[in-house]
Amino acid sequence: MSDQIKFIVEKLNKEPFKKNYNLITFDSLEPMQLLQVLNDVLAEIDPKQVVDIREEMPDQTAKRMLSLLGILKYKPPGNATDMSTFRQGLVIGSKPVIHPVLHWLLQRTNELKKRAYLARFLIKLEVPAEFLQDETVADTNKQDISAMEEEKDQLIKRVERLKKRVETVQNHQRMLKIARQLRVEKEREEFLAQQKQEQKNQLFHAVQRLQRVQNQLKSMRHAAADAKPESLMKRLEEEIKFNSYMVSEKFPKELDNKKKEMHFLQKVVSEPAMGHSDLLELEAKINEVNTQINQLIEKKMMRNEPIEGKLSLYRQQASIISRKKEAKAEELQEAKEKLSNLEREVSLKATQTREFDGTEVLKGEEFKRYVSKLRSKSTVFKKKHQIIAEFKAEFGLLQRTEELLKQRHENIQHQLQTIEDKKGISGYSYTQEELERVSALKSEVDEVKGRTLDGMSEMVKKLNSLVAEKKSALAPIIKELRQLRQQCQELTQECEEKKTQYDSCAAGLESNRSKLEQEVRGLREECLQEESRYHYTNCMIKNLEVQLRRATDEMKAYVSSDQQEKRKAIREQYTKNIAEQENLGKKLREKQKAVRESHGPNMKQAKMWRDFEQLMECKKQCFLKQQNQTSIGQVIQEGGEDRLIL
Repeated sequence: MSDQIKFIVEKLNKEPFKKNYNLITFDSLEPMQLLQVLNDVLAEIDPKQVVDIREEMPDQTAKRMLSLLGILKYKPPGNATDMSTFRQGLVIGSKPVIHPVLHWLLQRTNELKKRAYLARFLIKLEVPAEFLQDETVADTNKQDISAMEEEKDQLIKRVERLKKRVETVQNHQRMLKIARQLRVEKEREEFLAQQKQEQKNQLFHAVQRLQRVQNQLKSMRHAAADAKPESLMKRLEEEIKFNSYMVSEKFPKELDNKKKEMHFLQKVVSEPAMGHSDLLELEAKINEVNTQINQLIEKKMMRNEPIEGKLSLYRQQASIISRKKEAKAEELQEAKEKLSNLEREVSLKATQTREFDGTEVLKGEEFKRYVSKLRSKSTVFKKKHQIIAEFKAEFGLLQRTEELLKQRHENIQHQLQTIEDKKGISGYSYTQEELERVSALKSEVDEVKGRTLDGMSEMVKKLNSLVAEKKSALAPIIKELRQLRQQCQELTQECEEKKTQYDSCAAGLESNRSKLEQEVRGLREECLQEESRYHYTNCMIKNLEVQLRRATDEMKAYVSSDQQEKRKAIREQYTKNIAEQENLGKKLREKQKAVRESHGPNMKQAKMWRDFEQLMECKKQCFLKQQNQTSIGQVIQEGGEDRLIL
């Protein structure tokens, strides 16, 4: 059952469904949600089934799904042969009914699409009675019915002819039975092959998952081997600081900015469309506000009031530090994302290399040893490459010397030809060389001929003597061979007769053995089915016993007069939890009411405090300014007295 659910979840997460389920979420679906999933799969097979289950009556849903499943030739499993129970389970969204249907549909989606498409043209349409009153409709309907009856008669005749032809064959009943068994076994073989392929796919996915987990375990062990408690604590503290900064400062700011942008965009959308005149008015207002701001700044400068106070430096520094902090946080986030992407790429490349050549990616000390081996091999390669380069250079020199010698030989031959032409004996050197070469060849051939003639005469003498010796030695053996040939013929005849007897006996034994094997196989299958049914019933009985025990315990605890046992009851615990949650909700609603009532006065008080703070800050600035002016006056007065003394 778990393999069935795994297959369903895997198919639903792929194209074209993209449900993003896991085993827990799929198993925890409500009946209506499960029916909607089944309807989505049927809609993928037949687009006419695109319906929202909530907007349809349960009887209509069951009728529609059952008609399509009948067209698709779905047969309920062995524990759902009763169509009433199957229909009821389909209406209420029962998992034991819908899970097998989903498994069957998702196994052969493409095949069922073709069948659903062709069913439109092959299913006979039921014409209402009021339309049959029309003569043309009635005639076409009758013609259709007559054509179908003719086809039926032809098929019946063909079947009868085939039956008569088969009845003439000996043991036709037995052969039909064997053919039926063969068809059943072929269907079973196809089912087993499909199951084997599914198990192979599951094994492949499980192996990949195991490899990923092993790689993660290796990396974690490698990281934990070099780590100390102090470094781990420091790393965790840094991560906590970073996460707390992101949660408490960065994300709220971004959220506020997004909210402001959304509010501004909503405001812009809600306002009517602006024309060119409206834009000109807004530009004029902006210019007026800018001029007013500039005038206020000039007035403030004329009063010798600084635009920014002493705290402006600290504010600037704080803003710079906050911007740097935000930038570093963004860089750290990008680096983490890059690291995770690179780790995924590394794991993917490792799996690809493992699938390609069956080797794993080296890490740590193994990689260092591999690098050292490569370095040693590279030094050897460089030495060999240097030796090859030397040989190539020497080969080039020898080739050049050969070319020079050939050129010198050609020059000498040319000079010799010119001298022969002058003397009137052109071609003398060539003819002399040819004569010397031909004479040398003739002498060699004469020597070979002499040697071969002497050897052949000696070989003929030896062969004649050997033939005479062999004839004298083989004469008695030939006489014995004639007698043995006659015995061999007699024995071969007997062997053929025995072989035919053996083949007939072996064929009979083989047929008996195949029958016994089929019977044994059928009995084993029956035994396995009965054992599985027995185990299933035992498990169901145990589950029912446990549920019955729980129900009796709950009833005892609920009926008993002892308050402690009543408190142990699940109903009492749930009622207690419900009462606690209701009290808590009541308190929270009261608290919310109090906060809402005190929100306006509190905001006014906070505004008054801010105004008071600004007032005190202004007084402080005025006091500091007055104190600075008095100190400057004293300095000026002291300077005047000094001048008088001088």
